Amino acid sequence: MTTIAEIRLKQRCEGVPQASDFEAASTDVPPVTDGQVLVRNHYLSLDPYLRGKISGRHMSGAVHPGEVMAGETVGQVIESKSDAFKPGDLVHCFGGWASHSRLDAKAARKVNTHGLPLSLALGVLGMPGLTAYAGIVRLAAVKPGDVFVVSAASGPVGSAAAQLARLRGAKTIGIVGSKEKADWITGPAQFDGAINYRSETVAEGLKRTCPDGVDIYFDAIGGDVLEAVCEVLRLEARVVLYGLVAQYNSADRLLGPPPGLIIRARAHMHGLVVYDHEDLRADMEAEIAAAIKAGDFAVNEEVHEGLAAAPEAFHRLMSGQNFGKSIVKIFK
Repeated sequence: MTTIAEIRLKQRCEGVPQASDFEAASTDVPPVTDGQVLVRNHYLSLDPYLRGKISGRHMSGAVHPGEVMAGETVGQVIESKSDAFKPGDLVHCFGGWASHSRLDAKAARKVNTHGLPLSLALGVLGMPGLTAYAGIVRLAAVKPGDVFVVSAASGPVGSAAAQLARLRGAKTIGIVGSKEKADWITGPAQFDGAINYRSETVAEGLKRTCPDGVDIYFDAIGGDVLEAVCEVLRLEARVVLYGLVAQYNSADRLLGPPPGLIIRARAHMHGLVVYDHEDLRADMEAEIAAAIKAGDFAVNEEVHEGLAAAPEAFHRLMSGQNFGKSIVKIFK
C-alpha cells in the first residue's frame, strides 16, 4: 500500500447535499511516528450531524472545501508506534471518508464487538446507541406505563431509544415517513404503534395512538413535529432534544414550539449532547448487546459498498431516502 483513497468536500452544499459536492482523491501514506497508529478503515458511519459540519454550525467544528470529509470509522490497526495498540486491534476513531487513517493513539479506542458484527460499533453499539441510552436512562428516566413517542423512529437513535423504553415497560409510538418504515418499527422493533406523516398528520396520528397524551418525547426533527407533540404533553412530561433534521439543509433557523405548551404541561425539556455521557458506554453496550442476542432488540442497517459510494449514500441520508443506520463498507 502506497496511497490512501479519500473523499474530500469539493464545495459548500446548498440545501440537500449532492454527490457532486464531493470529489475522490488520493494521498501518499504518511509515516507513522511515535505515539501514532495507522488504521485500515473497515466501515464508515454517515450521520446527519455531518451536514452541520459542512455548514460550519456543528459544535465539533467545520469541514472546509478541499479537506477530507469527516466521519466516524471502525477498522483494524495495521501499524502502531504506541504501547496502547498492536497490529490487528479493532479500533474506533474519527477516521473520515478515507481508506486508511493515521492518527494519534489517544484519538482511538479499542472496540469490543460483543460477538456481534463490527459495523454495529457505529450504530446501536456506538454513538447512536449511546445517545439513545443516555436519553432513556439519564434524562427521560423512563418508567413502566409511560407513553413514549420518538421521531425518525426507524433510524439508529430513534429505534434504539424506543426499544430501550419498551424494555422498561413503556408504550412506544414512532413517527416515520413511509409504510415500509412503519411496518418495520411495529414488526421486528416491536413498537406499539406508528404514525406515518405522509398518510396522516402528526396531530391526527397522536390523537389515534396516544389519546391520553404523551409522557416522553424523543425528538430528532424540531419544527412542526416538535410543536405537534408538545400540544399533547401530559403533566410532568419529559422532552429530549437530540437532533435538528428539519433545519440541517436550511440556512435558516426554525422557531420552536410556543413556551406556553411547555409551561402548561410543567414539562422538562433536555438538550442531549452525546459527548457528555461517555461514562454510560459500558452499560449501554452490555444491555443492548444482550438484548440483541436474546432476540429482543432489532437492528436495521443500510450498507453501501465501497468508499466511492459515500457521497450518494450521504445524499440519500440527508434527503430522507435511507432506511436504517447508514453505513459504508470500505473493506471487509
